[in-house]
Parts: sequence; structure tokens; C-alpha cells
Amino acid sequence: MILKNINHDFEYHTTKIATMFFPLEKIETKGASDIEVVCEKQGNTLTVSAKVYSKSLTKSRTTDGSFDIAKELSLLMFDVLSEVIGFKPPWGILYGVRPARLMHSKAEQLGEAAAKEEFLSSLVEPEKVELALEVMHRENAIIAQSTPKSFSLYISIPFCPTRCAYCSFVSHSIENAGELIDKYVELLCLEISKTAEIAKTLDLKLESVYFGGGTPTTLSAAQLRRVIGAVRDGFDVRKDTEFTVEAGRPDTVDKEKLEALWSLGVNRISINPQTFNDEVREKAGRRHTTEQTVNAFELAKKVGFDNINMDFIAGLAGESLDSFKSGIKKAVSLGAESITVHNLALKSAAFLVTENELFNPDDKNTAAKMVDFAYSYLKADGYNPYYMYRQSKSLGNLENVGYAKEGKECRYNIYMMDETHSVLSCGAGAVTKLKKDSYNNIQRVYNYKYPYEYISDFDEVLRRKDKITGYYQNT
Repeated sequence: MILKNINHDFEYHTTKIATMFFPLEKIETKGASDIEVVCEKQGNTLTVSAKVYSKSLTKSRTTDGSFDIAKELSLLMFDVLSEVIGFKPPWGILYGVRPARLMHSKAEQLGEAAAKEEFLSSLVEPEKVELALEVMHRENAIIAQSTPKSFSLYISIPFCPTRCAYCSFVSHSIENAGELIDKYVELLCLEISKTAEIAKTLDLKLESVYFGGGTPTTLSAAQLRRVIGAVRDGFDVRKDTEFTVEAGRPDTVDKEKLEALWSLGVNRISINPQTFNDEVREKAGRRHTTEQTVNAFELAKKVGFDNINMDFIAGLAGESLDSFKSGIKKAVSLGAESITVHNLALKSAAFLVTENELFNPDDKNTAAKMVDFAYSYLKADGYNPYYMYRQSKSLGNLENVGYAKEGKECRYNIYMMDETHSVLSCGAGAVTKLKKDSYNNIQRVYNYKYPYEYISDFDEVLRRKDKITGYYQNT
């Protein structure tokens, strides 16, 4: 698409609004395109013109200069594009990843009532405003448990049985990278030990551990014991330390692995169907069945796990609203302690690429109905929304929400999303995020993205760990 900005310097804002409506379009400033938007300021008059395939619309608004011009222009652009396309994103002109944290910031500055009005004036739907408030309160209760010395630990296992069609994480199928796993595990344990030494020297307090990926249970039971053992040997893992391992692919779960996790103090796992519709799941590239998912869940319960999460994706290709509803109900009937509902992130040219698809809001509306159903149904069954985030390129610009029974919230998810405290990370693709006191003083230390890089230059991985000590000593 072509986006032209004339006589103003609010390109950042107009680009964010354009991405909201055209998430897969490459935004250019010159040339010809079926989609062209012009945002212009002439004196106190703002004008937005949009030509989207066969439809076009121009609207102007005069301001006396006393308002936030960037916001006024964003509102006008949102108004024009909503009318042209026939779809109004429910979060209005808000494009931040962390709406609950934004609500918290506004409430601290203005008070809760004024913060709500601020969201409403940004065209956020009232139901989403209330959701942001509810999540804010639940996040704040857990954030308050963190201390200046607190930190969390993230361990990356970037391997999966197969790569899902919707995946945007750094993960590699066993078929393509299986021969790297033994060496990767060996070096990962060394990195964990080095990180533990640094945390001990700095007198940091471990609050939560999270094994993600990829699919950590792609590792064998022996490999899981080795890596988790390195964590327990190096860090002060207390009885009240939250310890999560994603067992996300049911086809990687067996009794031996579950017993290994349980015996080593893992107290939260995630077994993720994404959908209980086998046909939809197969299209998405996940080679397991509903039966396998149910069996894995029931086996985990028998082993002793009493905090199991299940993930779902709203908007998967071919999934009907009824099918999605059935899946959520099934997870509830199984007794999942938490259920996370993600909105499909758009990552290919499979969406919004023709005039017919662009002006057909069916997929976006269906995804919105799925998300709304999950909220109402899960709330009625005692699940509370406790953390939330958004992605810029998602179907209908909706939100991802974690729901949990009381006391079963994943503290790591909240700490990570809020950027509450430092997260020390180990493994390929892992990013250490360092924070003391202020959100304005966050620093990141990046590991190599891919396992072969991580293995081939492991000495550099260890050298970068020294940045953690430097950060704490110099801030």
C-alpha cells in the first residue's frame, strides 16, 4: 500500500493505524497501489483520503490546536478506514502490545475513572476497556509480589516434532535439526551453570522458571532430567518457585517424561490442543489427534499435575464458531486449570490480498465472536482473565488472553508481559531482559538465534553473560 503524509510529522502514528487495517501490506511512500491513503495537515484542518480498490472516501476535521494532533489524525484515519473497509477494530486507535499496563499507567496518572475515559476517547469498545481494567487489577496483585532483587529464568528448547503453519517462534523440526540436540543440551547446561553463578553473586531471588520453545518435551526424559537438574543444581529453586514446562505438543508427551518433570519439581505444564477439531489441526501442521491430547492431559493428572494450561487459537483456517466453542467447553470439562486464547497472528500472504477478501469481514468477525465467547464462557465457569497482550499483525486486531482458576495464574507470563523484573534467559533464540527500578532502563542481551550458531560460537554466548553483571553494577 501507499501511505502519504503531508505537512506533518506523525508518520509513526499513521503507519501504526495503516498496519492495523492492512497487516500484511508492505507500506511504501511512493509508487502505485490498489491501496492508497493520504494524511494531510493544512493549518488547523486535517484531511484523510483513502482509495482501497474500488472504494474511496475523504474526510476532514478542523481542530483549534488545543488537542493532541497525533491522536486527532489517528482518530480521523481510523474513522475513514473503518467506513471504507466495513470493519471497526475493537481496540480503536490503541496499538500497544500491553493494554493492561497502559491502563495501569493512565490510572496512576489520572485515576481509574479518567483512565477509562481516555481509553473510550481512543474508540476502544467498552467491553475491551473493562477487560483491560480487570486484567490490570489481577496483574497488579501478582506484580506486587516481586522485589527489587527478584528475577525469572527462561530456558529455550527450540525444537519441535514438526513446524506448525502459524508458528512465528524460533523453532526447528526434529527432521531438520535432530542431530544438534545432544550437543545443544550439553552446552545449554553449561550456560545455565554460568547464569546461576552470576545470579548468586548478585544475590538475586528466583521467582519463576519457564521452559519454552519450541516444544521442551521434544527432549527425551533423560535430556529433560539433565537440563532441569542443571537449573536445580545452580539456582535456589524453592518450594514456592513457579516452575513451568511447555509440553505443548501432546505427541511428545509420555509417562516417563511427565514423571521426570514431576519428580524434579515442575509444578505447571501446558498441553496445547490449539483446536479440538482434527481436520483444522491437521491443516495447521500439528500431527496429533484430539485423542492424543486428551490422553496426555489425563496422564498428566494421574502423575500428579494440578496446574495444567491449554492453549487455543481463535481464527484458524477452516474452524467454525461452533467448533471453537466445542473446544473451549471440552478443555473446561477436562478440568484445565488455565486456558489461554490466542488470536491468529497473520504471517503470510494468505489473508487480505484481494479486493474480495479485504471487504469480506467474515474471518475477522468470526475470530471476534470466538474471543468474546471464550471470555463470557470461561468467566461464568470461574476462570479469570489474568494477563493479556496484543500483536500488531493479527486477525481483526484482537487480543490474546490468559484465563485461570483462582491461584492458578502463571506468574511468569505476568512478569514477562509487564516487564516487572529481569528475565535471565538461556538457549538459542533466548533474550535476557534486564530491569532495575525503571521501565526506561531496560537492557537486552541477545543469544544467537539458531541452534547451529549457538553451538558453533558458544564461547561468545558465555562472554555475553558478563553484561548481566555489568548492568547490575552500573545502574
